[in-house]
Amino acid sequence: QVQLVQSGGGLVQAGGSLRLACSAPGRTFSRAAMAWFRQAPGKDREFVVRISRNGRSTDYADSAKGRFTISRANDKNTVFLQMNSLKPEDTAVYYCAARQTILTDYTNYRSLTDYAHWGQGTQVTVSS
Repeated sequence: QVQLVQSGGGLVQAGGSLRLACSAPGRTFSRAAMAWFRQAPGKDREFVVRISRNGRSTDYADSAKGRFTISRANDKNTVFLQMNSLKPEDTAVYYCAARQTILTDYTNYRSLTDYAHWGQGTQVTVSS
C-alpha cells in the first residue's frame, strides 16, 4: 500500500479559494492517473475530478466544473486541486487517490474501487 501525502485545506469564507496538494512516491506518481474525492458529513465519498497519467485528459464532476482545476507537476510528484468560488456545500474531507494506468489511458475512472492508493484526507470548511 502506497501512502499519498496531502497538504492544504482549512477554513475559508464562501467565494474564497483554497489549493490542495497531494504527493506520492516518484515511481507511483509517474505511472498513475490521479483523482480527488470528497466526503461530506453523513454522506458517501464522491468523485470530484481526475487527471490522466500524462496530464492530457481531465474529468470533472458537475459540481466542480468551472470552479475547480486539477493539475499535476510531474517533476515534483505532486497533484494540485485549485478550488475557487467555494460554496458551503463544498465543505468536506477531501481525499486524493492514485490508479496505475498506461500512459495514454483516458478512461474516466470515477469509482472508489478504481483507485488503489489514497491520501489521509484533509478538511475543507467553507463558511457562509
